[in-house]
Amino acid sequence: MTTAPPKTSIKVIALAVAGAVGGFLFGFDSSVVNGAVDAVQGQFDLSASLTGFAVASALLGCAVGAYVAGRIADRWGRIPTMLIGAVLFFVSALGCGFAFGVWDLVFWRLVGGLGIGIASVIAPAYIAEISPKHMRGRLASLQQLAITIGIFAALLSDALFANGAGGAGEEFWFGLEAWRWMFLAGAVPAVVYGLISWRLPESPRFLVLKERDDEVRTIFARLWPDDDVERAIREMRDAIETDKLGSQKGALSGNRFGLKPIVWIGIILSVLQQFVGINVIFYYSTTLWKSVGFEESDSFTISVFTSVTNIAVTFVAIALVDRVGRRPILLFGSTGMALSLATMSLAFSQANIVDGEPSLPGAWGPIALVAANVFVVSFGASWGPVVWVLLGEIFPTRIRARALGIAAAAQWIANFLVTVTFPPLASFSLVFTYGMYATFAALSFLFVMRFVPETNGMSLEEANTLLPPKGSAKKAAR
Repeated sequence: MTTAPPKTSIKVIALAVAGAVGGFLFGFDSSVVNGAVDAVQGQFDLSASLTGFAVASALLGCAVGAYVAGRIADRWGRIPTMLIGAVLFFVSALGCGFAFGVWDLVFWRLVGGLGIGIASVIAPAYIAEISPKHMRGRLASLQQLAITIGIFAALLSDALFANGAGGAGEEFWFGLEAWRWMFLAGAVPAVVYGLISWRLPESPRFLVLKERDDEVRTIFARLWPDDDVERAIREMRDAIETDKLGSQKGALSGNRFGLKPIVWIGIILSVLQQFVGINVIFYYSTTLWKSVGFEESDSFTISVFTSVTNIAVTFVAIALVDRVGRRPILLFGSTGMALSLATMSLAFSQANIVDGEPSLPGAWGPIALVAANVFVVSFGASWGPVVWVLLGEIFPTRIRARALGIAAAAQWIANFLVTVTFPPLASFSLVFTYGMYATFAALSFLFVMRFVPETNGMSLEEANTLLPPKGSAKKAAR
């Protein structure tokens, strides 16, 4: 009797880790472009705006992938959807590596974006649906941990290829430039993801939705042997039936601009997560640090260090999310992000322009570097993982995949807007750009205070009833 909980935990953790491998590809594929930006810009002679579009083009695919992932997942299951994502990742890695022009590269980035979008929806949904309530927050945080490890792997491989070739634009193995090998490296984890997905069991909640109860009992016997399986099935079926009754006029439709208020909460959480500018650090950090005086090799090293920091603080969120709760962690993160971004804005206000590029005098360079890493720490310990936890929890079972898809699509559109506008905004004023991100960080604090519910310790069915803070938020979640 005393040994059952550890066995259960190990089995569930193993499945959650396997499901989160999509997050690794998500992080790798979205950040691998960091080290290739300057080389691609030079090789194809791109303007700042076209460079931004080439970098951000994957994010348009992400938005589409996230939007359709819910429909695919609800029709064919979570596992087939993962396999589709793995194929898209693999094809994109090869296409980008052998791209012969900028628009060819953009097309393959779009294909990869479809895979990223699918992974961004299916991984948190799958993990939430196979996790017991007492460990769901920690297991859902594995999605963000996998993303941060993927970012680290991408930046590390970028650095290794660039340093091995003597520069990202220099020839490396078989006469291909180092930046091409940066993209080609993504084919390896794509194959691994496909093989792992092939072996995973289907989500119990999807099986209940499709009335495949015998399969559910088999899976529950393996994952949650100490739980009352029949009661769990009844609770899921009751929640599904309740959602059916409440969704006769449209599963996602509501009286707040056409959508249910809880869907809007998910959308706004997703948008704010991106509007603080976090992906500027992971997509453009190498270029950014070169522009303020660091050598290319040093810039790669700084980017890798930043990604390691991001991984480390994600463990902090995993340790605290089921103890402290979701809301306090988000509020802490909003405060840290606002202060650090404001500091970066102040640092760049002291920059001198040398040969058309900003140069930070004296101590301002190290101050900007420290502030950037404090920003990463604040985000990585809060909004990075916790938003994914909430998106996996707050939506009712029947609409979870589709609502998560809409929220994730909104996230990718916001990510696209931030990414594509950063080069021209940076050319205009880094002071304004980081000041704008700081403003959104402050707004994220107010939004959490007003509207975001606490779901810590609830089953998914209980979390669907949502008791947000304040009277107005309570009404909004219904």
